[in-house]
Amino acid sequence: MALVENWQLRRKMQYKYDDTRPKRQIGFVFDINRCIGCQTCTMACKSTWAFSKGQEYMWWNNVETKPYGGYPQHWDTKLLVQHGAQQWRGDEFAGKTIFEKDDGELRDEPVGYIPDVAEWRFPNIYEDTATGFAKKGLSLPIHQDFFFYMQRICNHCTYPGCVAACPRKAIYKRPEDGIVLVDQDRCRGYQECVAGCPYKKSLFNTHTSKAEKCIACYPRVENNEIPRCVAACVGHIRLSGWISLPGEARPDNPIDYLVHIRKVALPLYPQFGTEPNVYYIPPRWVPRNHLLQTFGPGSQKAIDVRMDADPELFAVLKLFGATTGTIERFSIEGDSVIGFGADGKTVIEMPLEEPFYERPFYDADADVYRFNEP
Repeated sequence: MALVENWQLRRKMQYKYDDTRPKRQIGFVFDINRCIGCQTCTMACKSTWAFSKGQEYMWWNNVETKPYGGYPQHWDTKLLVQHGAQQWRGDEFAGKTIFEKDDGELRDEPVGYIPDVAEWRFPNIYEDTATGFAKKGLSLPIHQDFFFYMQRICNHCTYPGCVAACPRKAIYKRPEDGIVLVDQDRCRGYQECVAGCPYKKSLFNTHTSKAEKCIACYPRVENNEIPRCVAACVGHIRLSGWISLPGEARPDNPIDYLVHIRKVALPLYPQFGTEPNVYYIPPRWVPRNHLLQTFGPGSQKAIDVRMDADPELFAVLKLFGATTGTIERFSIEGDSVIGFGADGKTVIEMPLEEPFYERPFYDADADVYRFNEP
């Protein structure tokens, strides 16, 4: 066993392996407030990676409607019941992770389960299903009857449950970018990774009898391009790049800026202890106790900052979906925000204010085109 530092929990925790953080860690930020549930990201991923025999019910990317939707069905509610009540002492997690027993020692296997076959059938079951039906109408800032879209890929966790569970050590975390992959030669299809991943993003191919999962489009990442789900997003809700530790965060790195500097993007179920590297800007209309359970402390503050975005935060939000190249650094210059790649060259330049064009109207009496008076 090893005692490792989990910055999302603000404490050390027990894990099966030593803390060997990669040289760089891939990270993602998803703005839930922008998602329209079109599933374009889902089909982009499916048509790229999961169209072969044995992958018919395999969705590396999916968008599910919360609170009732889930792929596999009820994956999070089952884990939350198994895991037990979360306990936060301010920003510090006082409960146990999926790796720890009640006495604080390491568990033999992470808390988990293998879903039934039927639970994998529908990636968007209960789509657009709310918690109830309002009788008095709805109003912001909080809807009592609500739903929201949850965009899900593999979190490429710092302390993956799948890695801790695999008896063959077939799943590994790449040291160069933190992407979690499955060694198909070593995998024997025991499905311990399926049980051990709390987010149920390690999947089983019934044709090859091996585990498969989201690979973060690593061939594209190696070419300084963003993954397919990020590039295909219609609502421009996704941003990918590199995330640092809190003490090493760079304010000109867009992912660091959103997660560490402004703290508007939060991890999904941080109480599980895997330190996921996919972060979400919480939906502003959802009851706060639900957001506390889903994203941990900081949800209200994240919403407040997001809804009252200052010019700098607004500029960073403009970079979402702006380019297919990886943005490693941003700069605000004049009326534009500029994103730079790994080589220091400009990847994208976005105006902070969209130009306004007024169409002239035809004045038939004078037989001329005119503009409206100020």
